[in-house]
Formats: sequence, C-alpha cells, structure tokens
Amino acid sequence: MSFSSLLLPLFFTLMILFLLNPTMVYGNNEEEEEELLALMDMKDSMDPYGHYLTSWTINGNPCDGASFEGVACNEKGQVANISLQGKGLSGKLSPAIGGLKHLTGLYLHYNSLYGEIPREIANLTQLSDLYLNVNHLSGKIPTEIANMNNLQVLQLCYNQLTGSIPTQLGSLKKLSVVALQSNQLTGAIPASLGDLPILMRLDLSSNKLFGSIPTSLADAPSLKVLDLHNNTLSGNVPPALKRLDHGFLYEDNLGLCGLDFPSLKACLSLNRRPEPYGAATRDIPETANVKLPCNGSQCLNSPKSKQVPSITIGIVVIVIAVSAIGLFAFTLFRRRKQKLGNSFHVSDGRPSIDESRSIYRKSGSPLASLEYSTGWDPLADSRSFNGVENEDYKFQSFRFNLEEIESATQYFSEMNLLGKSSFSATYKGVLRDGSVVAVKSISKTSCKSDEGEFLKGLSILTSLRNDNLVKLRGFCCSSGRGECFLVYDFVSNGNLSRFLDVKEGDGEVLEWSTRVSIVKGIVKGVAYLHAHKVKKPVLVHQNISAEKVLVDHRYNPMLADSGLHKLLTNDIVFSELKASAAKGYLAPEYATTGRFTQTSDVYAFGVLLLQILSGKQQISNSIRLAAEASRFQEFIDPNLHGRFFEYEATKLAKIALLCCSESPFERPSMEAIVQELGNCSSCI
Repeated sequence: MSFSSLLLPLFFTLMILFLLNPTMVYGNNEEEEEELLALMDMKDSMDPYGHYLTSWTINGNPCDGASFEGVACNEKGQVANISLQGKGLSGKLSPAIGGLKHLTGLYLHYNSLYGEIPREIANLTQLSDLYLNVNHLSGKIPTEIANMNNLQVLQLCYNQLTGSIPTQLGSLKKLSVVALQSNQLTGAIPASLGDLPILMRLDLSSNKLFGSIPTSLADAPSLKVLDLHNNTLSGNVPPALKRLDHGFLYEDNLGLCGLDFPSLKACLSLNRRPEPYGAATRDIPETANVKLPCNGSQCLNSPKSKQVPSITIGIVVIVIAVSAIGLFAFTLFRRRKQKLGNSFHVSDGRPSIDESRSIYRKSGSPLASLEYSTGWDPLADSRSFNGVENEDYKFQSFRFNLEEIESATQYFSEMNLLGKSSFSATYKGVLRDGSVVAVKSISKTSCKSDEGEFLKGLSILTSLRNDNLVKLRGFCCSSGRGECFLVYDFVSNGNLSRFLDVKEGDGEVLEWSTRVSIVKGIVKGVAYLHAHKVKKPVLVHQNISAEKVLVDHRYNPMLADSGLHKLLTNDIVFSELKASAAKGYLAPEYATTGRFTQTSDVYAFGVLLLQILSGKQQISNSIRLAAEASRFQEFIDPNLHGRFFEYEATKLAKIALLCCSESPFERPSMEAIVQELGNCSSCI
C-alpha cells in the first residue's frame, strides 16, 4: 500500500471534522480578535491620554496574565472580568463593551468616567456584577438593562444620572443589591422592585424621587436594608417596613407620615392613600401619590360647611404667626444693637444658650448659628445635648480663643502653611508657652449641620488618649471667620509618604528595625481606636494611609485625623473616601455594603504594611505575588540592600496578605496582630 493511499482517508476525515466543527481547526481566533478589538476601543475611550492602561496593546494577549492589567479570562480563554477600580480613568465608557459577551464582572468604580451608560452594555447577558459607582456618569439608566438576566449587583451610585428608575429592573430576578443613591433621579419608586425575590439592599437615597413608598417593597421577602432618605417622598409609610428596624432609613422626606416610626408625624385621616396601580383610578401608580378629581362616589366627602371654619382658623393662625415673628425680629434687633453698643466693654457674661439658639439655622453649619466675637463657644455651663451632659466642664481645658490661634500662626501666614486639602488647611504655630502645634482650619460648610452631632464628634476627639495618636490640644470655632480650628501637637518628621519611592541617594531610607517599630506603633494606635475603653467608644478610623501616619523625631508613628469624620459632612467624608480608594486603601466590600467597619481599617492597614515593606507607594499585583511566595528580592525595598531579617519579613508579609483578604471574615483583628507582632525581636 502506497504512502499516498494512507494519507487520503486521513485527509477526508479532517475535512469532515472541519465542516462539522470549524473551531477544532481555528479554535476561537475570530472571537479572540473581536474581544481584543473591543478592549482596545475601550482603552481609547476610557483612557484617552494613555496614562493608565499602558499594558493594553494591540499585540498583547488579554489572557496571558502579563499584559492587559485588570483583565481576567475564563478557562475557555474568553474575557470574563475587568477590574479597573480607582485607576484614575477620565474618559467615557465605550459602546464596544457590548462585544465582551462572556463578561461576568465589570468593576470600573472610583474613577472619573463621564458621559452616558451605553445601551450596548445590555448585551452582557452573563454579567453578574456591574460596578460603575463613584464616577461622573450622566443621562438615563438604559431600560435595555432588563436583558441582563444574570445581574446580581447593580452599583450606579454617586454619579449624575437623571430620569426615572426603569420599571424593567423588576424583571431581574437575581438582583440582590441595587445602589442608586446620590444621583439626580426623579419620578416614583417602581413598585416592580418589590417583586425581586432575593433583593437584600436597596439604596435610593439622596435623589429627587417623589410619590409614596410602594407597599410591595414592604413585602419583599429578602429585603434587609431600604435607604430612602433625602428625597421628596410623601404619603403613608407601609407599617410592614417596621420589620427592617434600623435597616429602614427615611429621614428628610417631609411628606412622609406613619405610626410608630420615630420622627414621622401621624397621617391625617383625610389623606386617603391612592388606589394601587391597575385599580379604577385611571391607572395612576401607587407611587405617584396624586389627588384624584371628583368622580362620583370617589370624591372626598368635605362639604362647604366644614371648609369655612377650617379656612377661618387657618387665617387666624397665620395672623398670629406673622405677629409673633415680627415681635421676635424686633426683640432680636434690639438685643443685637445692645450687643454692638457694648462690644468695646469687657464682660464676664456670655450670651445665653437661648440667644444662641434663637439665631440657629438648621440647614447650615452650627458655626453659622453662634456669633461670638472671639470664637465659637457653644458649650455653656451645664448644657446637655442628645443625652451628653455637662460637656462644658469636660471641654474647659480644650478651649482656645481666636486671638490665641491667630497669634500662634502669625495670622495664618502663608509661611506657616503646612498643607491644604479640599476642606481644610493646616498651619504650623507656636503657643505662648513655646510649644509647637499644628492648627487645622476647617470651613464651616464642611462641618456637620446638626449641632448636637457636631458636639458629640468633638466629645469623641477629646476622649482619645494614646501614644500612637496625634494629640489634640484643643479647639476654637469662629462664626466670624466661618471656620473651626483643631489644635494638635506638631509632629516634626512629616508623614510616611516621604519615605516611599525613595531613589537611592535622594532621600532618607528607613532601616529595617525602624520599619518594624513603626508597624507595631501603627497597629497599637488602630487597636486602641477599635477597643472599647471607659469614656471612649469603639471608633473606626476610615482613612488609614501613608499620609495619615506621622513620624516624630524618634520615629514613633502617630495616626492623624482619628475621629475627624465625626465632625464633617457626609460629602466631605465621601470625597476623602474617593481619594483613599484611588490609592488602593479601600476594602472591596464597601462597594456592596456602603459601610465602614473595623475590618475596613484592617484592609487599609494591610496595604500600608506592604508599602512599608516594599518602600513603594503603588502596590502592584506582582508585589503581592512575590510576598505570597516569599521572594524577598522582589518585594522588599531594594534600598535596604538585604539588611533585614527574613523570618520577620515572612511574618509581616503573611500578616499583610491576611489583612488584604477579599473576604472581611478572613482578616485578623488589630488586637490579634498586636499579639502576633509581640514576637518580633526587633520590635522595641
């Protein structure tokens, strides 16, 4: 038998296999090429200046694990995950995203993406997690999103989205988390959201939603958290929502009413709830909360005989109210004239608490309500707020007046400016006793608007006492300047950031024993915050980073800004959070839960520990992998030139990686880390 006669049957066999399944010969080359082109289109759109996605190249392979940072593939070589959170992306989300049809996770949160969400995103029918929160996205939520039947988590919060919430979301039966808060959404809450069988968390807060709360939401079987605060909702709150307890947030909706809900007024009997959707009410949804015109028997029974007395009473009440306001204004004017006339005389007295409250504006900062000539002094003798009494006695040793602050900082001279942020400026100062301090100035618009909450925050700050926290010396607030000043001990050696990314011969390199000592000090400081002490509540720092760890002249670490978030508005706290996320300190579960816990601090500490070990600001995936494999030369700071103890490096790397675990339940407590580090020989 000739050689050619043997090849002929083999050739025909291959031809048949090719006709039946061409991918056996060519594989998925065509699909891979389509995915590559889609990724390159996304790169050009999301990173128009080419600063951040430099590893994405047309000659690269998205599935090789080396190129295409943030991209992961499944076992079939198909792009299945894109994780680019906090990368600084500042472009648009390309419609080409719809070409990645095997994508199961899309994580683009904590960037600066703008423009509309492309409708093509609905082609991602296998997607389970969609994280586009904390960007600058605008336009409407695409109704086509209803095609994404496998969607479990929808995170679109903290954008600038407009329009109404698509009723089609109610068809996504696998949804467990829907977070749409802090947008500009209008319209009613779709009753269809109550049909989601495993919905656990629904956050629609800080939008412009109106109408009533659908009764179907109260019956959602798996719902644990319903946050509707800061909208313009009205009507009767479904009583069944009481089962959520603290998981139901409804504040700042002036039209809501209901029984047994704190801060809500009882509903008037005439405010009859509109009929549900589909009843004989011209198909007006229950969330619209509009009054129907008179139509036979459905017209409200309110004869003119009952209306006339009501109108008369209303007029009388208005006349009395206007008269009272006029008298009050005149009295206040007289008092202010007397105050101005006596402003050049020294007096032992202080304005009474009634006077200060009479000019309090609830919508503004407490600083705006307290007009003292030399500073803010809201703590009159024996004052009580929210259950905290006699705080004046406690705060007596913490008070500074404005003259002392101005003198210490040379009237806030630019020469003394240490640094600025979006909400504060910090100045170096020298007190009359010669001690050096750092004075943090915070604008009144950045402070909590609720006076009681602000004072509680001050109470917490003054209760903190630990060698590894920057010591608060005192405070002073001035409505005249529109600022509050926190006076801290000055820490001379700056923050940890200046010891990172040090080029050889171009900066100070920390010795190994100093690094271990700094790590131990940080752990002790955070463990103190997390512990419950007498007169000190459990406290989460929320912003642990290299910038927040100051180092004194003996290289002792001190955590800065501990408890500061207790004084600030939510917007300011969130802007700080966004900056922290961009640097990699934010725990991954925050995007789902929206809450800080002690384990969030532990995660941030883990990232900080890797920074201290590697000497680098940016912790790449290669550094984490090297730490896991104890390849010291690849993750220990090369500026140490091998001068470190390997067994200590192994232990610290292990702690760092445990702290950075994806699951918060796998992270150790700070107290456990204190015990573990006690075995390091160079911890002194």
